[in-house]
Amino acid sequence: MDATEAAPESAQRLAHDGEPPTDEEVALGRFFLYFMLPLWFAPSVADWWWHKTSDIEHTAGTHESLTHLIMMSVVGGPLTLALLCDINALVLVAMLGGFVAHEGVSYWDVRYAKSLREITTIEQHTHSYLEILPLVAAAVAICLRPKQFAAIFGRGDEPARWRIEPKRIPLTAKYITGIVAGIGAFVVAPYAEEFVRCMRVNPSLAPRRPASD
Repeated sequence: MDATEAAPESAQRLAHDGEPPTDEEVALGRFFLYFMLPLWFAPSVADWWWHKTSDIEHTAGTHESLTHLIMMSVVGGPLTLALLCDINALVLVAMLGGFVAHEGVSYWDVRYAKSLREITTIEQHTHSYLEILPLVAAAVAICLRPKQFAAIFGRGDEPARWRIEPKRIPLTAKYITGIVAGIGAFVVAPYAEEFVRCMRVNPSLAPRRPASD
């Protein structure tokens, strides 16, 4: 039995591009679906916990919590495209753009929060995982669709596809249900709870000033 036959069906479908997937494509698909995405859950929950222990609702407040929702959105949108749509030039640019946007908002977040609450070493270490995972996801997608990545720059023999295209073979309903449930439980729910908690203390989205100002 080769790697293609042994791989989970969803991994084969992610790697499929009109031709039977190679062993390498199946391995990358498996890595993306069953390791990369679930790996996000642990640092997401940990980061939420570090915010809670630093009493974010009474320190950096709703303004910082809003940046966390923005970061979740700029990464979540492109990942949703990668899961539900064929990975083409449009999706690759969206994933790379999401990474850049996430980095920018992350810088804004820490620059604002550092003077208002304690950001511990372990929280910063958790940030390092959350920052690099979108880039790794984009890199995996590029490896799965190298021709579309080259086409972005006008290279290769394949035209860049700048449109949303459904996957030729969609991911299984079982996998989609499981990953959506995981994202809801371990990413969306914790940050939504944090935002509601901050809003209850102070509904203003305006940035706060350090107490010494």
